[in-house]
Amino acid sequence: MSLRKLGIEIDYYYIEKKGIVGYLSALSGLKKKITLFQPSLIHAHYGLSGLLANLQRKVPVITTFHGSDINDPKVRKWSKIAIKLSRYSIFVSQKTLDIARPKKNFALIPCGIDLTEFYPIKKEDARRQLGWSETKRYILFAGGFDNEVKNSPLAKAASAQLPDVELVALIGFSRQQVNLLINGSDVALLTSFTEGSPQFIKEAMACNCPIVATNVGDIKQLIDGIEGCYCTSFEVNDVAEKLKMVLHFAQKNGKTSGREKLGKSSLSLADVATQIELIYKKCTNAHE
Repeated sequence: MSLRKLGIEIDYYYIEKKGIVGYLSALSGLKKKITLFQPSLIHAHYGLSGLLANLQRKVPVITTFHGSDINDPKVRKWSKIAIKLSRYSIFVSQKTLDIARPKKNFALIPCGIDLTEFYPIKKEDARRQLGWSETKRYILFAGGFDNEVKNSPLAKAASAQLPDVELVALIGFSRQQVNLLINGSDVALLTSFTEGSPQFIKEAMACNCPIVATNVGDIKQLIDGIEGCYCTSFEVNDVAEKLKMVLHFAQKNGKTSGREKLGKSSLSLADVATQIELIYKKCTNAHE
């Protein structure tokens, strides 16, 4: 954990139930945790977590909003309350920041990527370990096919226009396996309706994997200028055409320069941890 490397002592409190009622039911357990751990501040991830954390007023709260908590109008109303109550708010993309429109004490800090876990491997080596065909073309989809937000019908319809391709759902794999899957694929495909700052895109960039993605979250900024990476509309033909272009690129060039751009974007875990540490210091100093 990058924050621990900076000398920050961390403990966790997990919320197991879903929905606003499920989150609120965790309040008594959170208060017990606070009494035992005696934290200087609480860093909540996701809007409803931030709302829960702010129901106690002894310890200052920083809330990171990851996308769906702002993009979904049903959750946004609760997130807006969390923004007002939090000592500081962090947003992972400019689009979510623009929707939330906080008035004070906020920062734009995308989630970092562990460049030691996601790194380029020769495609043939990755496929050998996965047991994949050497000749088939593989498209790696950014999630499970049953996740409505990920919009798998668009991915399936676009892929169906291409000959001899297999669309692989990214669900139920370890990080090591994901690294192999990305490196073994010809293209990483994201067709989501909404996103914050998707790790899938950064992981693909870290592996120099070509990308086709709908223009959601901060994806356009992430992949802008990288040959072999394209943003697309929600039109099936547009997605299919971009996939054709990227598959041709992958056959000719193989890899992109995504990892190089990540290195220049201050998105490593260490870089992000340093930015967050500054906010921690600001909030604890103000609290004291």
